[in-house]
Amino acid sequence: MILHDLMTYELLRVIWWGLLGVLLIGFALTDGFDMGVGALLPFVAKTDIERRVAINTVGPVWEGNQVWFILGGGAIFAAWPPLYAVSFSGFYLAMFVILAAFIVRPVAFKYRSKRDDPRWRSTWDWALFASGAVPALLFGVAVGNVIQGVPFHFTDDLHTIYEGAWYMKFIGLLDPFSLLAGVVSLSMLVMHGSAWLTLKAEGLVQTRARAIGSVAALVAVGGYILAGVWLAVGIQGFEIVGAYVTDGPSNPLHFEVARTSSWLSAYSVRPWIAVAPALGIIGGLLTFVGLRAGREISTLLVSKMAILGVISSVGLTMFPFIMPSSSDPKSSLTVWNSSSSHLTLFVMLVATVIFMPLILMYTAWVYKVLWGKVTEADVSENSHSVY
Repeated sequence: MILHDLMTYELLRVIWWGLLGVLLIGFALTDGFDMGVGALLPFVAKTDIERRVAINTVGPVWEGNQVWFILGGGAIFAAWPPLYAVSFSGFYLAMFVILAAFIVRPVAFKYRSKRDDPRWRSTWDWALFASGAVPALLFGVAVGNVIQGVPFHFTDDLHTIYEGAWYMKFIGLLDPFSLLAGVVSLSMLVMHGSAWLTLKAEGLVQTRARAIGSVAALVAVGGYILAGVWLAVGIQGFEIVGAYVTDGPSNPLHFEVARTSSWLSAYSVRPWIAVAPALGIIGGLLTFVGLRAGREISTLLVSKMAILGVISSVGLTMFPFIMPSSSDPKSSLTVWNSSSSHLTLFVMLVATVIFMPLILMYTAWVYKVLWGKVTEADVSENSHSVY
């Protein structure tokens, strides 16, 4: 028996669909509060020392948190090559903006405090703000577009064709529903960054973070509910029609796909997935309560619960679709038609089982070592060794 035959192709596809979700959620839970703190920086910190406190709450961990982003991109490339090709070619202008923001961020961290000039530091502070707020917004915009369907189709030889002019690959993303999804994403990560600052900072920085985070939590919950209502009454979903196989070759053109009245019909087929949006809404409301009550550890935990619920609700609602096509539903990418080979998925799973626990243990150890609050005294006394 060949070793990879111990697991069926169908099962491996579902496992890697789940692992992709885990990696994306892991990125949002960790680097999400980094982006949130960056987006909050001009508003929670008014003096230079306060800004340095806020920056140093994430300074020791932001590089490690971005590992999840790299792992997510690598998983898409290796496990879902058609998805990688379609998304990166269709969203490349938006991807470029996000990558530019992620390139600016480390430069801002490293150079911000190298000079005492207030104008110099203010410039890098706004760079940190942009590098946090812009990706947080665009990630949500991308999700909004995927939910509605992306205007691409495959030729007979599986060459990808996008509809519209090249500039529409960015401007065309900014439709009302996608902007609402972007607002949900941005406010959710601002909420998460506020919960992190509540745990790691003190004084006025902590107080302002609680106030702003409370508003962000309500905006996130309200926007998420509004998006759900919009999804129910204003946006068509997708479904596979006719006979299809779940363990066949990865060829999108082998499937027949039709539009449905709503994505939310999935909840009548799989009612248990309602747990995900419930976690998103309840977690957001509990974060609001925790921020207003001055709780710290529990507030960060329920903020993570909200993010888990919101992101997982998208994947569970759309399953088995990963990237539907609005211009040619037959070209839509699903779990069953866009994965790597059986052997590739198995080998990757073995590597993941070995290395993922090591990454988790190392991450837990780092956070344990760096546990505790960042104070103004810490920054002043270690001015030349911290950001």
